[in-house]
Amino acid sequence: MNLIEAKNLSLAYGRKTALDGVSFNIPKGRVVGLLGHNGAGKTSLMKALVGLLPVSQGEVSVLGLSPMAQRGQLLEQLCYIPDVAVLPRWARAHELITLMAGLQPRFSADRARALLKRTSIGLNDRVKSLSKGMVVQLHLALIAAIDAKLMILDEPTLGLDVMSRKGFYELLLDEWCDGERSVLISTHQVEEVESLLSDVLMLDEGKLVLNISLEDIDSRFHALSHDAAAADAVASAHPLLRYRQSGGRTAAIFDGAPPEQVAALGERIRPSLVDLFMALTRKPAMAPTQA
Repeated sequence: MNLIEAKNLSLAYGRKTALDGVSFNIPKGRVVGLLGHNGAGKTSLMKALVGLLPVSQGEVSVLGLSPMAQRGQLLEQLCYIPDVAVLPRWARAHELITLMAGLQPRFSADRARALLKRTSIGLNDRVKSLSKGMVVQLHLALIAAIDAKLMILDEPTLGLDVMSRKGFYELLLDEWCDGERSVLISTHQVEEVESLLSDVLMLDEGKLVLNISLEDIDSRFHALSHDAAAADAVASAHPLLRYRQSGGRTAAIFDGAPPEQVAALGERIRPSLVDLFMALTRKPAMAPTQA
């Protein structure tokens, strides 16, 4: 069974379309990155998945349940950290553990305490005394102590420094991902999550422009590194994106293999997720200067 099944989802705020015909499935054991610029529809999609927003059109099932009609039952069975998540500043860590134990039937206080031992957070520490990165780690420890199959995270490391982001993702992968559970992570920090992901969903202005596993990116998309002398010939094959590499060479990304005569003009390289993100979601004003 897929943990999430979405078919032709559309969602609008008045005249503004937030989601436009979005369809995808997420099976168990996957770490899925939901990528997109600000305003692409990431948060709207996540709210629809947890029953906070009704869809205008389409069908969605999360853990076999309807997010709107069975929201109470659903929230007992998944982990969710929204982009506006806060913890009460006055509370101590052990008080939050006690609170969670009373609110969430699948929560394990012992598990939460064990997860906190991986951090520098003490059980008597108050939220207001913690750095922003430590607060996010505390929040993750509380959520990851829920016996669930699915975790949904909306920009969980926004505003954190590099070390705090690294610590967050290490805790997530080491202590929660076990091959049976799945995680859906919304972020625009593409370069930092690429190594963590098994799959990518990419949104652009409410439309799903890419739904692919990291394994399949290499077989579908071709990046060609070439000298400046070959620029015009490569451009004539209409790549998705042309960009400069370090060292002065230029590269081009193609959806599929370029014509043989063009492929012979350069060397095939692996397209990074960042470059692919730019190729599929950039606006005309953002397009790089052609080499």
